[in-house]
Amino acid sequence: MSDQFLWMLGVLAAVAAGLWAWRRWHYRSFWLFIGFPITAISIRASWRKVALGCNLTKKRQRFWFTTVPGLVASTGVVRVRRKWQRIAVDTKPFMWLPLPTRYGWRVTLHTLEGQIPADYADVAERLAHSWGVHAVRVSSDKPGRVRLATTIRDPLVKVDDLPPSTELLKVTVGRLETGGPWVVDFRTVPHYINAGATQSGKSNLANALIVGLAPQPVALVGFDLKGGVEFTPYAPRLSALATTRAECGGLLDDLVALMTDRMGVCRMASARNIWQLPPHLRPVPIVVLVDELAELYLMADKSEKDEIAKTSTALLRIAQLGRAFGIYLFCCGQRIGSDLGPGVTALRAQCSGRICHRVNDPETATMTLGDLDPAALDSARAIAADTPGVAIVASQDGQWYRARSFYVSEQTAEHAAHTYADRAPSWAEVMAAQPHQLPDSQTA
Repeated sequence: MSDQFLWMLGVLAAVAAGLWAWRRWHYRSFWLFIGFPITAISIRASWRKVALGCNLTKKRQRFWFTTVPGLVASTGVVRVRRKWQRIAVDTKPFMWLPLPTRYGWRVTLHTLEGQIPADYADVAERLAHSWGVHAVRVSSDKPGRVRLATTIRDPLVKVDDLPPSTELLKVTVGRLETGGPWVVDFRTVPHYINAGATQSGKSNLANALIVGLAPQPVALVGFDLKGGVEFTPYAPRLSALATTRAECGGLLDDLVALMTDRMGVCRMASARNIWQLPPHLRPVPIVVLVDELAELYLMADKSEKDEIAKTSTALLRIAQLGRAFGIYLFCCGQRIGSDLGPGVTALRAQCSGRICHRVNDPETATMTLGDLDPAALDSARAIAADTPGVAIVASQDGQWYRARSFYVSEQTAEHAAHTYADRAPSWAEVMAAQPHQLPDSQTA
């Protein structure tokens, strides 16, 4: 008997060690075959209690076969009458079968009468604690249905290396909290605001963009009002670089003139944007990287008022009209507030891409994310100082997510700038590349 017990104990220990090694070295298959089935059974079994605790149930009248105590007989025994009666029952939302994901699972629910997705979003934190998971995200793809996307562990703790870009003007710069890629696509979202305090990951995101865009046939233009210390190491890949306010004003004037020339080309070809032009007539796309946006709007005395107004107007014109003519903005800043002037507020309205890292003041977070979702604003203020690269992102699907950019060092970005320096057209070539008259085959 003792030998049999020891043998069973050894088998159990071997199985436990095998499961631990399986989970340690190949977590995906372990999750699909072992972890998820157990989790799915637990979710379905506990859903009624969880829904009741999160106030997601509704009272409904149901006929129920109950036992009702009658009178006490002389013997002291309670006489029981059984009958059907109508009682109020807590009804839970109908839950479909959970489906596994890379970092957790997702499930679709049918909402009850009077419920909306916001009711589920308000209790998302309660759901996460009830199920013992990292986070629960709520979305809705059709009326009457709510999808809960759950992540068991935080996918932003460790992120992978920057993958190479395969499409024009599209760079995968990091990972979303859902485990999906964080993509900056200028063709879909042409202009971005990137706010963040010092050491929050703002410059790292710009480095990731430079590494991703360097191999592509695009012109990179830098506005570096830190005296050039940020973008000068990447000058071999930049077509133009402005490091003072006067240089920024001149470069903005060139961009406005270039945009006007491209308007004429598209008008002659009856095209609404440069992407409708024939390939041999299509001008090179331009990505404008602006560092320390607030420096363009700060005024030391009234003598700078006209210069700032001119600069602000030119930048706003590019934001309003540049998308159709292949000019895209990526504006970075530590401080972005309405106190900088109405030009900043107007520029923000033209920038659909919003990225907010850790900031030092609520005004910057409000300026960046306040008109999207109050919950996004609360999440931005909760970013810890020891998590550089974590940001709140307005995604292309209209929702906001926590995200973290891949770590890209200055040396990596500088190496990419030197490696692909031959793909950087000179600014003179960019300015002179616009035809003022189409060939006869295009005008016929």
